Amino acid sequence: MAEDLPEFYFRIRENGAIVFRVDTENRQRRIEMIEIATVNVRNGNIKPHGDHALTEAELAAIRDWVAQRNALLAAREVDDILRAVDHLNLTTQWVQTRASDAQLDAVTDSLLLTMHDLRNALVRRKADRLMKDQAE
Repeated sequence: MAEDLPEFYFRIRENGAIVFRVDTENRQRRIEMIEIATVNVRNGNIKPHGDHALTEAELAAIRDWVAQRNALLAAREVDDILRAVDHLNLTTQWVQTRASDAQLDAVTDSLLLTMHDLRNALVRRKADRLMKDQAE
């Protein structure tokens, strides 16, 4: 099992992770996790833990993880939006087929304002992209 373990473990947190070195090379053959750094995926900051000096190999592994994590988060973000599109379609079907008047009264204003705000943002961004394309 010890040979299957990665060299580093990243404990995910809100803006990044705490980085641990996984150590099984001890007399008890226990898995020890030694905290070596904290990383922020939003700004790329990597802070060594305590007086630990990060090696180039550790920095390279952390930077690689940050790149992979950012790619995963970006893919999840797009997937979340596509799920929202599906949910809007399901909401439309619910409004047309099953919603009672009381249910519609409870959600109509919020939905209309949210969709209006979203439409304005989408139209504005699309217009910006079209203007940029024409300028080029």
